[in-house]
Amino acid sequence: MSQPISLKDAERKVFRTATNDGLWDMFLGCFFIMFSVAPLLSARLGDFWSSAVFLPVWGLLYLAIRQIRKRVILPRVGYVIFGETRRAALGRLSFLMLVVNLLALVLGILAALNYRSIPGQLTSMAFGLMLLLGFSFAAYVLNLPRLYLYGLLAGLSPLVGEWLFSRGLTTHHGFPVTFGAVAGVMILIGLGLFVQLLRSYPAPENGLPGRQA
Repeated sequence: MSQPISLKDAERKVFRTATNDGLWDMFLGCFFIMFSVAPLLSARLGDFWSSAVFLPVWGLLYLAIRQIRKRVILPRVGYVIFGETRRAALGRLSFLMLVVNLLALVLGILAALNYRSIPGQLTSMAFGLMLLLGFSFAAYVLNLPRLYLYGLLAGLSPLVGEWLFSRGLTTHHGFPVTFGAVAGVMILIGLGLFVQLLRSYPAPENGLPGRQA
């Protein structure tokens, strides 16, 4: 006889199912591609425009993900409205992400103003620490263990890139190599999750979500 599960456990299971479609993993991977490609464009476009040029791309990707979730994912897994506790946790996560982004912006401005006086390893450590803490908090709040892996990989990328750069093994402080690898891992994991969800939850019949036994 199966053991009954609590409402909290049931909500956690539903939330994990709703976030295991892999779409946001692929979106994160595409976002981290910016860190690998933007340095290659900075010589021609400048530091600001080499990153700003990606904004329309993120907008199109976001709209594409919303449409895929609406037309492909929701018919399979259904629509979920979470309770106050889950919404409050997501609110705290959104606030933290805002703080992390503001700190990253301040760090970038300080590094640009004092580029020659600030050691590259110090900037890399600060940037990597912010990425690690941001992903770790997100993993804890959302109960998604793979975000710890993303945080570890992203947090180590600036340091590994600086190490490769200092030995003349790569250019642009190693960002094209290290962040390109991180982006590849995220996209592959997201693609795997997306394919797994499509196999586990076939297209609904008569408008009702279904799942293979």
